[in-house]
Amino acid sequence: MENMESFIANLTTAVDFQEQVDIKPDTRLSDLPEWDSLAALAVIVMFDMEYSVTITGNDLKNCASVQDIHKLL
Repeated sequence: MENMESFIANLTTAVDFQEQVDIKPDTRLSDLPEWDSLAALAVIVMFDMEYSVTITGNDLKNCASVQDIHKLL
């Protein structure tokens, strides 16, 4: 499993935040300024391309924090 620091870097790149965002494992997804359906889709694609892991929108709906997404690996 990838370490959290690398995972957050990949997540930040995938979502392509317009403003600098300080993301930590316990960051709530609802607190991220650009967390929306497009961001979720970007994370799904990231999982597929970077980790060869298939996740769904429902998997992400059950995640409340960055740590929860990381656990899907």
